[in-house]
Amino acid sequence: MSKKIRKPVKNEKDFSGKILKILSKSPNKAFNYKQIAAKLELDDTKSRNQIIKDLKILASSKKIIESEPGKYLIKAVSQDYYEGTIDMTSRKTAYFICEDFTEDVFIPTNNLNRALDKDKVKVYVYNRRKGKRPEGEVIEVIERNKTEFVGVIDIQPNFAFVSTANPKMYTDIFIPKDKIGEAENGDVVLVAIEDWPKRADSPFGSVIKVLGKPGEHNTEIHAILAEYGLPSDFPVEVEVYAQKLDTSIQESEIAKRRDMRDTLTFTIDPKDAKDFDDALSFKKLENGNFEIGIHIADVSYYLEEGTILDDEAYQRATSVYLVDRVVPMLPEVLSNFACSLRPHEEKYTFSAVFEVSPTAQVINQWFGRTVIYSDQRFAYEEAQYIIETKDNTIPIDISITGESYFVPDEIVEATLKLDELAKILRKKRMQNGAISFDKVEVKFNLDAEGEPEGVYFKISKDANHLIEEFMLLANRKVAEYIGKQKKTFVYRIHDEPNEDKLIAMQQVISKFGYKIDFRNKGDISKSLNALMEEVNGKKEQNLIDTLAIRSMSKAKYSTDNIGHYGLAFDYYSHFTSPIRRYPDVMVHRLLQYYLDGGTSVDEETYETKSLHCSNMENLATNAERDSIKYMQVKYMQDHQDEEFLGVISGVTEWGIYVEIVSNKCEGMVRIREIKDDYYTFDEKQYALVGATSDSILQLGDEIYVKVKNADLVKKQLDFHFLRRAE
Repeated sequence: MSKKIRKPVKNEKDFSGKILKILSKSPNKAFNYKQIAAKLELDDTKSRNQIIKDLKILASSKKIIESEPGKYLIKAVSQDYYEGTIDMTSRKTAYFICEDFTEDVFIPTNNLNRALDKDKVKVYVYNRRKGKRPEGEVIEVIERNKTEFVGVIDIQPNFAFVSTANPKMYTDIFIPKDKIGEAENGDVVLVAIEDWPKRADSPFGSVIKVLGKPGEHNTEIHAILAEYGLPSDFPVEVEVYAQKLDTSIQESEIAKRRDMRDTLTFTIDPKDAKDFDDALSFKKLENGNFEIGIHIADVSYYLEEGTILDDEAYQRATSVYLVDRVVPMLPEVLSNFACSLRPHEEKYTFSAVFEVSPTAQVINQWFGRTVIYSDQRFAYEEAQYIIETKDNTIPIDISITGESYFVPDEIVEATLKLDELAKILRKKRMQNGAISFDKVEVKFNLDAEGEPEGVYFKISKDANHLIEEFMLLANRKVAEYIGKQKKTFVYRIHDEPNEDKLIAMQQVISKFGYKIDFRNKGDISKSLNALMEEVNGKKEQNLIDTLAIRSMSKAKYSTDNIGHYGLAFDYYSHFTSPIRRYPDVMVHRLLQYYLDGGTSVDEETYETKSLHCSNMENLATNAERDSIKYMQVKYMQDHQDEEFLGVISGVTEWGIYVEIVSNKCEGMVRIREIKDDYYTFDEKQYALVGATSDSILQLGDEIYVKVKNADLVKKQLDFHFLRRAE
């Protein structure tokens, strides 16, 4: 029987981690590159050469030792000091995350020595005996992850304390009397830690901003932004600078661009959108093919490098989309007006123009600066109506204009043809191994004061997929164009799934009768797609969608192109949303520079910028998630007397998490609240098991609950357990 050989691993960085894991399992044995290749089931020359290269790099960085020529040992780790990051738990303990270890090092509470969550620290590691979990002690806090915190102030006669709602912040903050400022007792405040004296139990700080009273809508929204260090307003000088920009369309500038104002062009966006990043143009060619333009707002024309406007945009790196507001990356004069591709207005754009065959093959491509005129603005619902009915008249109940209106034949025809081509592109993508995550998004109907009146779910339909496929095409082709020139570029990358997380996911989904095929990378993506299709519409869908997304690596920006696993693209960048994403601005600038014949730029500079943008994107995502949790709690406050059917979405030793079927709000039922038996947590079954009745509460079970407590400050729901569903 022939030996099964895995395909070479695409991400070169993966070899280093796997080499360390192999050497760590046998700390007293030296390995050569052939033995490591055999362990990894790799026998192709390219992979073996990469292993040799990685062994040299690991040895030069002193992570491994070359004990004799060509043979390597893991570096001894007992009784030594390491630098890494603290990952706090909600139980006042932590884990030390460090590249030198294949497993996280446990830090007991009394060994934290003033380290806080995500701080960069130096740790002394001990207890490395076989079969024992390594433990450590923080010796030094090298760099604080953050020094500003949001909390509620408790003012005493001569001092105050600020306590936060963050479960990973295990200490309150002491505020001397002269640093309380204008805060009143019970206010939500933003404080800065200034010192942590050796003998003090709490760090010392000062109030830098009063956010308002707990539970008030604006207070809590501003608290979410402040918690993640995100701005709520633009500095005055930035607004003034933006207002002085000349945003008029000049004939002299049009002369430098490809003029596409006479080509049929339109936008498709959400109903409530104000910034229109992208437009599509469509033209039939005499040879039977189609010219399709993906036109993107030319933000880099207005956003000059080195200005205070550009500095502010870079620091923000992204717009933040909270439930009730957008905190834009660019001032409104640009985001909603000058750069926004509004209907019946001429605009400067940066475009990717393709000649596409009737079978969606790209025959020719062109990239460059253009000027366009948008003939029509559609909401997704309007475009969807055209796709479904092929009707020219948009009815009043769908129309964004407030009245029914007639769509010209050429626009209907273009929309239908683009939809047809998009479906071919999407099918090809899925056949190549792309993963389809159409997770249900929770949205709120808000009244004039921003109060939630109702919940609805955003579901992607053909009109959404139409736009998505052409944006993906532009992003992919731009990245491919530069990538094949081997020049420094900003890519959007996505690594292969985390195998340990997939195994953990398999344990959960097996309880519902599902499984994942782990044989190779292609099988995993096909298996995940089949799983997503199978769970669609079932009670466990949201749980399994969430687990699948969590098993994936996080997409990020980098100059090191490893491809995009989730989209199944070898080259991918972000080119299509420069109004709301700074990496797209960098991509526009680099693309134009290279189109003008420029040589490759400094990779380290752009890698640093990419890391910053990835970090800011992560903070924005967390803030957006917190705003949804806040709004869910606020919504449930007004429904405290109602019974809700829920699905058990998580099980822990202290209780069960329950997601309400009708609105996706999640809360907890404490184990002590379940009165029909005495329950204990069974880790193997992911279940609570009754002591006397053998009654089981496990993932996916349906139960009825009622709101017990809705805490706006902690963004936390507690439920009463009522009964099991029949």
